[in-house]
Amino acid sequence: MPTWDPRQYLKFADNRLRPALDLLAQISLDSPRDVYDLGCGPGNITRLLAERWPGAAVTGIDSSSEMLVKASEEAPTFSLLRADIAQWSAPKQADLLFSNATMHWLDDHGRLLPHLLAQLVPAGVLAVQMPRNHDAPSYQLIEAAASDGPWAPRLSQVRSVLRSVESAEAYYRILAPLARRVDIWETEYLHVLEGDSPVLEWFKGTALRPYLDVLDEPNRGAFLAVYATRIAAAYPKQVDGCTLLPFRRIFLIAQV
Repeated sequence: MPTWDPRQYLKFADNRLRPALDLLAQISLDSPRDVYDLGCGPGNITRLLAERWPGAAVTGIDSSSEMLVKASEEAPTFSLLRADIAQWSAPKQADLLFSNATMHWLDDHGRLLPHLLAQLVPAGVLAVQMPRNHDAPSYQLIEAAASDGPWAPRLSQVRSVLRSVESAEAYYRILAPLARRVDIWETEYLHVLEGDSPVLEWFKGTALRPYLDVLDEPNRGAFLAVYATRIAAAYPKQVDGCTLLPFRRIFLIAQV
């Protein structure tokens, strides 16, 4: 997993929040007792889970100590745990496992999702949202820039952030044999971003992290400059000065 900068990630907090709210709105649990936010990041979504179900024991889990420090500032009333979701098991069966924009960092969803479903109580829910935007220029240009410069040997082994994300049909085949209800959908958001190089700034908080982690200066700055030039051409400013970022995401809800 890459290192994380909560401040960079939260630059677009409002835009990143909407998919989490859309996922949360489709969860029909009335009074869950044990709720886990898998990949809680800076804790802003964990806080919403605690507000939605004030009687629940809510725990945020993340592998990033930087993110957990920020999460502890966001709402010190819920529990936080540093753990690798791929290896984590709940201490007892949970009512809700919620994961917003995290699972795409993890491999082997054919093993991971059944592992998580097995940790739910009867009628418990697994709710997941992930980017599924791998065909967009924003991602394609990361890999193109990574292979076009003196940094290419260092970046050749970096894991592409969306490599593990499957199709809706593939997720149905994974989940349907293990759940009594499966709901899968995709949504493409059109984010209206302000400021200079906003698409670059967006991905500096997410998909660019693994690439930046392995580069030192001056290659880090040069790599970013190449990506910035290409991304500005692919996502030009509109006449009002804003930049449009189409972004497709996939949503999975499975109730056992």
